[in-house]
Amino acid sequence: MNKKFVYTSLALALSFGAMAQDKNAIKFSAPVNKERAYEHLSILASDEYEGRETGKKGAWMAAEYIKKQFQSFGLVGPVKGNKDPYMQPVGISAKKLSGISLTIGSQTKENLKDYYVTAQTTPAAGFNVKANEVIFAGYGLNKDDFNDYAGINVAGKVVLIFATGDPTAKAPAPTQGRRAQSSVGSQQAKIKYLTDNKAAGVLVINERVDNLSDAAKAFLTEGAAGLKREDATKNANALPVVTVGTAVANQILAGASTNLADVKKKIAETLKPATVTIKTPVAFSAKLIEEDIKADNVLGFLEGSDPKLKNEVLVVTGHYDHIGLVNDPNATDKVNNGADDDGSGTTGVLMLAEAFAKAKKAGKGPKRSILFMTVVGEEKGLWGSEWYSDHPIFPLANTITNLNIDMIGRGDDNRPGDNNFVYIIGSNMLSDDLDRIGKKANTDYVNIVMDEKYNNRTDPNQFYYRSDHYNFAKHGIPVIFYFNGVHKDYHQPGDEVSKIDFPMLAKRAQLVYYTAWELANGEKRPVVNKNEDGTPKTN
Repeated sequence: MNKKFVYTSLALALSFGAMAQDKNAIKFSAPVNKERAYEHLSILASDEYEGRETGKKGAWMAAEYIKKQFQSFGLVGPVKGNKDPYMQPVGISAKKLSGISLTIGSQTKENLKDYYVTAQTTPAAGFNVKANEVIFAGYGLNKDDFNDYAGINVAGKVVLIFATGDPTAKAPAPTQGRRAQSSVGSQQAKIKYLTDNKAAGVLVINERVDNLSDAAKAFLTEGAAGLKREDATKNANALPVVTVGTAVANQILAGASTNLADVKKKIAETLKPATVTIKTPVAFSAKLIEEDIKADNVLGFLEGSDPKLKNEVLVVTGHYDHIGLVNDPNATDKVNNGADDDGSGTTGVLMLAEAFAKAKKAGKGPKRSILFMTVVGEEKGLWGSEWYSDHPIFPLANTITNLNIDMIGRGDDNRPGDNNFVYIIGSNMLSDDLDRIGKKANTDYVNIVMDEKYNNRTDPNQFYYRSDHYNFAKHGIPVIFYFNGVHKDYHQPGDEVSKIDFPMLAKRAQLVYYTAWELANGEKRPVVNKNEDGTPKTN
């Protein structure tokens, strides 16, 4: 064993907490308790808040509640230039379609019955395509051994293809399970070829169009919401795509005296393309409309007391959004309350904010600054935290750590009968210092089982990548994600306040509180000694 390494590690451990306990930390932890947790969560996860879906009434109500709590604690709204300094508007918009039409020959087809168009794949300027003929290119493949486009110039033409499939793909041995779709046979690869070769548009044959569910129709009607990323213009010149059902496909193929069944059989038997130009006029159009969606991260700032350290910021996060109302008119319980996911984490952030604010009022405030932030859009794809990391209020270089709380109110079906645990994820991914600090805080104050079952990048559940901490970690900021695991009510109406283990919610929040106390008052910030891929960092 390398003695120098041992002594260095010991010195670092001592420098991050020579005292076993800090009496002030214990004194001001009082607001982190089960009663306070119930007060917050019974409001945030009530039916009145309608499941807190991003961009909807319930989420706006939750944001307002959190803001008022931050104000009552005495936290400052740090968002400069915004009318409400506690709110960081997140750039989210919904893309919807209008003027959708498809005509085959002289017949006008019915949207969501005969075909559909998605906002995600529609060019920014919309499209209006007309052609006197259609090239049926079978599976739309362009391979050495099977080329549907041999001798065909698709530039300026409308092409009809199957959504997926590759008749030349070999089936695996039985032990290999279902055959994976080859990349060349994927719809994405097929459309890329047509885009690169400047086709005018593509009609994609998909049998699922014939029996679209009500949920699918609702999704297609509502449009697609997403972040306004800087690369949002990448679809400006996208290929117009219309997905058609079997009736439309057969109507077009009738112009070549064939149909879907016959052409599939012919290709399968000959293993040769069946490309043909069909003299059937087609026309399809759609307009894209983009509407801004109101969605805000809610921020409360507590400035540090040490002039030398207050520019360093600890960020404590939890997402206040959930998945909204049940899309089933026959459902008896229509609200996905999200008590655990992540009303519990939001409650934890509020309790920590109150505790640290009281410490500051008593002259015992943290040396470093703390940003308490509840983010929106996590359930949609970590939108709120991504927006913050791309548009930080405080420089990311000054952000010492992110402590993220996402589901701390229940147990795990894989640990029946024992809730005295919390999963920690990410604590040693970038910083061994942070890992030691978090575990020492637990030993000194809380004594909960810190389960590291999911604390790795190769976990099949990919939890390290599935909550808001990751948008800090990807920028090299060390993180700890606190999590109680998945239960049968995950993303179900059964995630109710009545099922929350409030003593354990408070205990897990206390662990985050004491870890935050050590980080905010430690002599040095945690050293980042690993790269994002886990390899040692070299100076």
